[in-house]
Amino acid sequence: MNEKKSESVWDYPRPPKLEAFKGTVKVIAKGITIAESSGSYRVLETSHPPVYYIPMEDIASEHLQKTNKSSVCEFKGKATYWNLVMDEEVIENAAWSYEDPVPVYGAIAGCLAFYAEKMDACYVNDEQVKPQEGNFYGGWITSDVTGPFKGGEGTEGW
Repeated sequence: MNEKKSESVWDYPRPPKLEAFKGTVKVIAKGITIAESSGSYRVLETSHPPVYYIPMEDIASEHLQKTNKSSVCEFKGKATYWNLVMDEEVIENAAWSYEDPVPVYGAIAGCLAFYAEKMDACYVNDEQVKPQEGNFYGGWITSDVTGPFKGGEGTEGW
């Protein structure tokens, strides 16, 4: 019997660790497969479920529209946000990227991370993920990742 190895987000480091992900990820919005990749990256940070960054070549870029929104991560640098546009429908700030991250996170330059809560579904190795609570963080929770997770009510000071 193959038992999945459990990961506690409290074992993840701070500053966050960047690693190549050896599995597959998939993002579906408005019934369209927006992204599917076997070459993504994970960022692992204390108290957060993993954030998956998908290379642009694995994303249906015709649905992407860069926004004017930005934010700054103390570790990775300036983030750019993206809308998803499908026909007349727009999912605002559905994803974000680091166009010019600090060097230690250089591998994710131009990759996009998607907010699972704004999608129809997101998958890691065919398992549908649960979105991280809150409207800022974008971690993906799978059955092998344990919390408690930052993002929900009362966790702002963690």
